[in-house]
Amino acid sequence: MADALTALAARIAALPAGRRLVALAGPPAAGKSTAAETLAAQVVKLGRSAQVVPMDGFHLDNALLDARGLRARKGAPETFDVAGLLALVRGARAGGAVRFPAFDRNADAVVPGGVLTADVAIFEGNYLLLDEAPWSNLAGLWDLTVLLEVAEATLRDRLAARWRSQGLDDAGALARAEQNDLPNGMRVLHGSRAADVILTTG
Repeated sequence: MADALTALAARIAALPAGRRLVALAGPPAAGKSTAAETLAAQVVKLGRSAQVVPMDGFHLDNALLDARGLRARKGAPETFDVAGLLALVRGARAGGAVRFPAFDRNADAVVPGGVLTADVAIFEGNYLLLDEAPWSNLAGLWDLTVLLEVAEATLRDRLAARWRSQGLDDAGALARAEQNDLPNGMRVLHGSRAADVILTTG
């Protein structure tokens, strides 16, 4: 994986001059955040400015999810502000400084994120390549697309471990993983468009 990320960073750094957008997609717990941060750091070392822009900043507010009966499905494609994300990606492609939100997992809420000013923007999130409306409107906006793949059994273990780290016992953690997170992950792996680069994790 390390060698693959190094090669990918070189490919990203070699993209034509100007604002370039990279989509790094994959199921929850596939290692997207770590991979994106590693890529950005390596691209910077290669002499090009780069920043990570997380898709999680577009979670819909819990109150809105409650009103729509979607709180238990939080993290599914329909629980995100896709229109807001699309506007951000289009704004980023236009160049210049663009503000983006972030997600505080401990507070379970969207918070101010940062300002995209770098030459290369590495967007990371579950559904950036999802071939379903309205997510499919993102197609054609990327200069390079990357999909992280992970075996279902490995994904189940990672998702359960994430819930255990939040205080659930083994049975509760596995149940939470299988009720929502794992189906979302399978939706990513089986419903995403073909990526320019596929990286296998785990």
